Amino acid sequence: MPRERGGGCWLLPALLLLLPPLCAPALAISVAAEDAKEQIEQLVSQESGKRGKSNQINIELQEIVFVIQSQSNSFHSKRAEDLERNILKQAEELGKELPRVLLIHQMDRHDGAWTILPLMQDFSASYGRNSSWIFFCEEDTRIQIVKLLETLRRFDKSKEWFLGKALYDEESTIIHHYAFAENPRVFKFPDFAAGWALSIPLVNKLANRLKSEPLKSDFTIDLKHEIALYIWQKGNGPHLTPVLEFCTDDLNSYKAVHCATLFSNFLPVCGDPVKKEDIFVAVKTCRKFHRDRIPIVKQTWEGEAALVEYYSDYAETSIPTIDLGVPNTERGHCGKTFAILERFLNHSSSKTPWLVIVDDDTLISIFRLRKLLSCYDPNEPVFLGERYGYGLGTGGYSYITGGGGMVFSRKAIQKLLASKCQCYSNDAPDDMVLGMCFSGLGIPITHCPLFHQARPMDYPKDYLAHQIPISFHKHWNIDPVKVYFTWLAPKMEDSFTEKEQRRIREDL
Repeated sequence: MPRERGGGCWLLPALLLLLPPLCAPALAISVAAEDAKEQIEQLVSQESGKRGKSNQINIELQEIVFVIQSQSNSFHSKRAEDLERNILKQAEELGKELPRVLLIHQMDRHDGAWTILPLMQDFSASYGRNSSWIFFCEEDTRIQIVKLLETLRRFDKSKEWFLGKALYDEESTIIHHYAFAENPRVFKFPDFAAGWALSIPLVNKLANRLKSEPLKSDFTIDLKHEIALYIWQKGNGPHLTPVLEFCTDDLNSYKAVHCATLFSNFLPVCGDPVKKEDIFVAVKTCRKFHRDRIPIVKQTWEGEAALVEYYSDYAETSIPTIDLGVPNTERGHCGKTFAILERFLNHSSSKTPWLVIVDDDTLISIFRLRKLLSCYDPNEPVFLGERYGYGLGTGGYSYITGGGGMVFSRKAIQKLLASKCQCYSNDAPDDMVLGMCFSGLGIPITHCPLFHQARPMDYPKDYLAHQIPISFHKHWNIDPVKVYFTWLAPKMEDSFTEKEQRRIREDL
């Protein structure tokens, strides 16, 4: 902790600077002495004011609990720890007491901590009497603490507040179960990248509600929207209050000076992209889609990949497709997916560390995926993609939703197949079964929001604005080739540095 300055010792340099030369006349000495006294009093007053302001900041810092929505994978945990250190460093420079900073993955007593609501009772019990705010942020959120304190002072901490950067749907969307179909713009939900805050009275209210009404065993698809719905409680709770100072602009943006929070993540790059030959891509298809979906894959992203195989219920040499001996099912495809995993482990080169499984209507950038995978250690069991959840309020498990693409390290597949965890039927939902299996093995699901289960139009524009996406899914009511070349195809800016990418985004 920084030590307090000794009682008034700091005044000596100022006093010496103000003393007149020894050879000056007595009158000049007298006038100078009076001037010196007046200036010293002003300095004392200013310093006292600074100390008072510093004390005010310290008190307010102690009233904020920072919660980083972190993950246990080594790449993500390090980024979260870097953010924690940054928060504490800023706080230390401002005063004596450091705020509490919590990392979600370290609080994780079950697989559902990332969904936040199961933690409300713990937050209320631990911080309900001695704190004013719970401030949530992602590992790539950047916080300007002084500006954050100034922002939170505007809101009466004795009232129920739900604060954030507001997102809304342009049109009703499947990922939100077509909620507010008549006017989807009316419902606002927070962009987690900008940070979001709950006042302690609201936290206590949510905790009491959860005591009497336990969370239902249901799906978690878009957490930010579902949390906003739960808090709103069909009009019985607060709406999200938009806060302009919660930003997703970059630190170098001209807007940064007005922001309490910023966001630094477009596409993480941790070194040279992994080699094309390090990624094996498996496409799940069936005979009825050979004529309409496979040609789109070949027109779009197939050329980005060095190793691609198409797995079907029918072998067709012109594509070519491989019949794995698993009959096609209308849904689920668990049998086919596990057959792909076994084939990769037993028949591909052991030097190929990564497997990606996609649907035949997945649009993906292998070029960008190679950059992203530079951040992950293939010697760890990695299971990566867009994370969903099932029954997490009552135990349950997380899973990678298949449509956006599922990325496996070879190590993860080895552990999975060695466990003998299997499909309960060929048409079981493959992504959910994989989630159950990895949960049972204690291997965490690693979430990356750059993978998308739906089409670009199904996400808010402001949400996509701070991303360089890796995948989208579904050809329904869109031109998939146009979507690929608009959103995913390698472009000149993909070879730029992150700083240059940010500037391009701002220009757009």
